[in-house]
Amino acid sequence: MASHADIPEARVARGWRRARLLLELIKFEHTVFALPFALMSALVAAHGWPRPWVLAWILVAMVGARSSAMAFNRLADLDYDRRNPRTAARALPRGLVTPAQVWTFTVVSAAVFLLAAGMLNRLALALAPLALACLWGYSYSKRFTTWSHVWLGLCLGIAPVGAWVAVRAEIGFPSLLLAAAVTLWTAGFDIIYASQDVAFDRAEGLYSAPARLGLPFALALSALLHAAMLGLLIWFGAVAHLGFYYRVGLVVVVIAFIYQHAIVRPGDLRRVNAAFFTANGVVSLGLLVATMLDAMSRP
Repeated sequence: MASHADIPEARVARGWRRARLLLELIKFEHTVFALPFALMSALVAAHGWPRPWVLAWILVAMVGARSSAMAFNRLADLDYDRRNPRTAARALPRGLVTPAQVWTFTVVSAAVFLLAAGMLNRLALALAPLALACLWGYSYSKRFTTWSHVWLGLCLGIAPVGAWVAVRAEIGFPSLLLAAAVTLWTAGFDIIYASQDVAFDRAEGLYSAPARLGLPFALALSALLHAAMLGLLIWFGAVAHLGFYYRVGLVVVVIAFIYQHAIVRPGDLRRVNAAFFTANGVVSLGLLVATMLDAMSRP
């Protein structure tokens, strides 16, 4: 018979297991995509490092907004995920977590985001509900538009604008350039990721670019979007007066893009995950490090 001392331990173990499942459900590690661009924007807006409390609330806002959006997406796509062989093993379709638990996580994460926005400034709080509407609305976009990839890009593109607002309580032109760059970048790599589900999307009548346009055209469109993103990054660097290290970062971006588009082809999708996570992690983190070095090297 279990002792009373075992009961709290079992509860803690179940709590940790549920937390791990929720973090896996929302792919918490993918925060690496948008967060570096938010920090880049904050560094430029503050002409260096923002005040510690501002930086802390930016991080809280980013985690809260993304966690809420991803959890809501899992709820919205639950029926599709159950039928899709690639996603059927996720925690929610398998019943390892319940919809009620994911709803609670969604609402709590949204509340954390709104709290963080309120702690920053009035403009951040005023814009926060619009950001949430965009983030949650994306979950239904593939049901009616091929531009769902751009919608997802806009969701990530909110991050640098939000960080600029957090630092300066205004929307600055450099942050809009960076937001546009992030939008195109995300749309490009999301098209590559969606290439895994062409047959499923067509069978379900979903509007992903690979399913609607065909893989060759969709992958060419992805490359075009990434080329346009590079142009916007160059423009951002000029407007933000970034120097040598940032230009080195742009070279890293070019190499990552060449690698990404070389390993994914219409007849060979085996390395989509490497193209999706590894290459894009290099892009975002490389640009952040380059921007940080430029910011720290200024007199």
